[in-house]
Amino acid sequence: MIRWFKDNFKNLGGWRTARKLVVFNVDDYGNVRIPSRQARDRLTTAGVKLTGRMDQLDTLETRQDLEALFEVLDFFKDHQGRPAKFTPYTLSANPDFARIQSDKKYHWELLPITFQRLAETQPTAYQGAWDLWQEGIAQGLMQPQFHGREHLNLTLIQHKLDQAANDLSQNLQNESMAGIESDLPGIGFTQAFALTPQKPIDEQLAIHREVITSGMATFEQVFGFRSLTFTPPSQVIHPTLYQVAEDLEIRGIDKPYRVLRDLGDGKRFIEKNRLGRQRSQQHITIVRNVVFEPAEVASFDPVQRALQLMEAAFRWGKPAIISSHRVNFCGHIDPEYRATGLANLKRLLDGMLQRWPDIEFISADQLVQIIDDSTP
Repeated sequence: MIRWFKDNFKNLGGWRTARKLVVFNVDDYGNVRIPSRQARDRLTTAGVKLTGRMDQLDTLETRQDLEALFEVLDFFKDHQGRPAKFTPYTLSANPDFARIQSDKKYHWELLPITFQRLAETQPTAYQGAWDLWQEGIAQGLMQPQFHGREHLNLTLIQHKLDQAANDLSQNLQNESMAGIESDLPGIGFTQAFALTPQKPIDEQLAIHREVITSGMATFEQVFGFRSLTFTPPSQVIHPTLYQVAEDLEIRGIDKPYRVLRDLGDGKRFIEKNRLGRQRSQQHITIVRNVVFEPAEVASFDPVQRALQLMEAAFRWGKPAIISSHRVNFCGHIDPEYRATGLANLKRLLDGMLQRWPDIEFISADQLVQIIDDSTP
């Protein structure tokens, strides 16, 4: 009963529609975490603590990952004949490992360069992967949106470079970014826009503004179009940066329903969000209301749970905005993990089409356009 109440309560406020819209918001595409099983083993041997599925299994998407995913998405069509579609929230750049090791300063490379580099060292996995990305976009299976420039907190990374920290050094040698421990309170290494009280807040926010600004420019350079929506890595961000995104023509920001925001200098507040426009903001807020982590080991069936959450969303006239992560569809390190994720994705798509044959598969930017067009 408590679960039913929570599922429904978060759908009460905000924008509504009679249409059964389905959006898959899938985080972390384009991000380098672990390049191979061999790199993971070397990091573990060197004493780097790899805990959790992200550090152990998450890799830049391979050609095989994309081929298998596209086969599933293209098989299932909505009542208008459109295939299932992912909105991969994507990083436009990754660390330039060679230059970082040489200069002891952080440098980045564009995403296509990362794919090219890995295609040279691991051709079986990465040859043709970037071309396949473009095909997926052209076929309407993927509509990438902005997740940041890189999935790293640069204040922490530079701090650890200055310290010559072993965990970061081992990662750089293995062209990885996993299991990096933080000795700066308030910051995890994947939280690109987190703040620490041990560094000047204004200095950190200046870095964050530059990352968002250059990240949006590189996103357009990489994909050939501007992103209309944005969600920050690890859902951590200072609210003043919303204005930066708005100034860059971001029209929708994906945020948690309820989150504790760190304002720096020991100040925090609880941010409550609902789908649609919110007071004093020029952008549309996107709030995910369905969780689907199909490969993660859990005590419940992820497909049935996702269908329950979709039912609650549709009951209150809300789109089903499904939250997931790339790792569920990664098989470079463990092919069985990808197989499990895709098998459950098939079950979910089949289940939702049988239950709601009038659903419409759209991307996050299309949802923002629909809300914008319907809002006075």
